[in-house]
Amino acid sequence: MKDIRNVAIIAHVDHGKTTLVDKILIQTKLFKDYEKPGRLIMDINELERERGITILAKNVAVQYENVKINIIDTPGHSDFGGEVERILNMADGVILLVDAFEGTMPQTRFVLQKSLSLGLKPIVVINKVDKPNCRPEEVQEQVFDLMCSLNATEEQLDFPTLYGSAKQGWMSNDWARPAGDIIPLLDAIIDHIPAPKVQGGSPQLLISSMDYSNYLGRIAIGRLQRGELTAGMNVSLYKKDGSINRMQIKALSVFEGLAYKNTPVVTCGDICALVGIDGFNIGDTITDYENPEPLETITVDEPTMSMLIIINDSPFFGKDGIYLTSRHLKERLEKELEKNLALRMEPTDSADAFIVFGRGILHLSILIETMRREGYEFQVGQPRVVIKKITGEPYEPFEILYIDLPLEYSGKIIEMITARKGTVIIMERREDRMHFEFEIPSRGIIGLRNNVLTATAGEAVLSHRFKGFQPWAGHIDRRINGSLIAMESGKAYAYSIDKLKDRGRFFIGSQEAVYAGQVVGEHCRTGDLVVNVARSKKLTNMRASGSDEKIKLTPPLRFSLEEALEYIQEDEYVEVTPHSMRLRKILLKANERKIAGK
Repeated sequence: MKDIRNVAIIAHVDHGKTTLVDKILIQTKLFKDYEKPGRLIMDINELERERGITILAKNVAVQYENVKINIIDTPGHSDFGGEVERILNMADGVILLVDAFEGTMPQTRFVLQKSLSLGLKPIVVINKVDKPNCRPEEVQEQVFDLMCSLNATEEQLDFPTLYGSAKQGWMSNDWARPAGDIIPLLDAIIDHIPAPKVQGGSPQLLISSMDYSNYLGRIAIGRLQRGELTAGMNVSLYKKDGSINRMQIKALSVFEGLAYKNTPVVTCGDICALVGIDGFNIGDTITDYENPEPLETITVDEPTMSMLIIINDSPFFGKDGIYLTSRHLKERLEKELEKNLALRMEPTDSADAFIVFGRGILHLSILIETMRREGYEFQVGQPRVVIKKITGEPYEPFEILYIDLPLEYSGKIIEMITARKGTVIIMERREDRMHFEFEIPSRGIIGLRNNVLTATAGEAVLSHRFKGFQPWAGHIDRRINGSLIAMESGKAYAYSIDKLKDRGRFFIGSQEAVYAGQVVGEHCRTGDLVVNVARSKKLTNMRASGSDEKIKLTPPLRFSLEEALEYIQEDEYVEVTPHSMRLRKILLKANERKIAGK
């Protein structure tokens, strides 16, 4: 039995988890500082590098003082809570990272609650103590109070606290005395995180993650809870539905750095990867061939938001994508369901449309963005919250919304959020800023971020966490302004856009191809307006002084994918292709829209 420590790093988004893992890799000489290609080593995914957030949980293993430390880097955004829930059972302890200025945040509470309920031992790291206005001692007290409120045991409350700056690469027991490296953290992991308990008997491994190789196919990843596994061994795959498949392990690997290392045998307590296990899903158990005994499967919180995904039937269908049919869409979504535990899918009355359920708009938009980059072309409907019937009454998801903003904008923000059925729970002053906590329906948060940032000149910091289902709060006004809709297909001309600029803001520029029924802008009033942006200036052979006026166009408003999903109304779709994103009406013909309106 090797000396092993299994530890997960958990925190709120942007508190420095991935940066800390990078410094551990450099400290243990797996990488050198100058080898880093201007980005974080752990951000392997292209979307993670672009957005600067962790989307998928990842495993890495380092050697320190003859001890193997398996580290699991987790996402910090609440929409990816499913990733955290499924990998925590691989760990024996957690490193809870907290920003020395921001303190405990919504996701800090969520991930800490999950880890404490599993009986994991925490090490608290107060990060970013090099920030101006940091308050390490106050934040440490906040963490202790939070643990008490989450019913932590006496052993869990007896946690060590380290202070430091992951970015500058140091950790220390005293924040006022910076050290030269992060050795104190590695020592704390060995001293305070318990080694895995050795359990003899038949093997048991819960599949908690998966990988894919073009050469090896699907790879099952999990922690061996009992016994030992050997390459070539016959095992049973005990599935969540109770069925049992018998098969052979073709190859076994353990983690070494970011890579896999083949091994003939894996002992109890280590995290390993198995090749040759067919038809598995996350939550299934690898167990004894003759006497299969399942482990308790992974349970994750229910989704709170749904969205319609339908094949592209616009006039520009097939010009951009590779995978266009409903069969392609269905296969891709089913493949995603295998590894994305927080995702659900339901068929609709139409064979061309599917309803996908997720944790939030970011969770769903990451899936859409990944699919479009793979060459898929499809349309997406307006996100809707999941409504439950409890004792015959409709219940909807509610969230706790946290906002920090400058003092002078407080009144404006309270007015904005109460209009969305939000109520103030906590309001306190922190130096020159105000901290608010609101209870608000999840519907009220859709499209809120941009409005708050606009109203506070970009100064507000927003975050939220799911609270639970409560009675339906009533109607909420989302978007008051109507849409500007293209009258006919063709190329948009600067001449037409210039003549229509007093009608509203445009989402398209000159010479962009449009089709009839496409949403080309936002009307300055309520109600939709059909405009002709494809009308060019009629030329004659007569010239007159002053007839050729200079055209000055306002730059078009460009949406990100999340902003587009939050912006559209019930009768609109977002058309997503590998190189374009357009807003359109579901019914493209004006007379059909009039009939439907009646």
